[in-house]
Amino acid sequence: MKRKYTVIIEKDEGGWLVSEVLGLAGCHTQAKSMDELLKRTEEAIRAYLETDKPEVSEEFIGFQQIEV
Repeated sequence: MKRKYTVIIEKDEGGWLVSEVLGLAGCHTQAKSMDELLKRTEEAIRAYLETDKPEVSEEFIGFQQIEV
């Protein structure tokens, strides 16, 4: 059964795209293009879930932006 995961994507100072998978602590990767990033992120999720005891958070609440 497939599950959907929420991914945060940012660009670092060096121009790399960096993804972090919410709910999977420490599951992240990077790439130069969006296509490659999405491919690597899927691979990272699969590898994470294959560990002995993956820590999967079921309680994603949401995002909020605050301007200060």
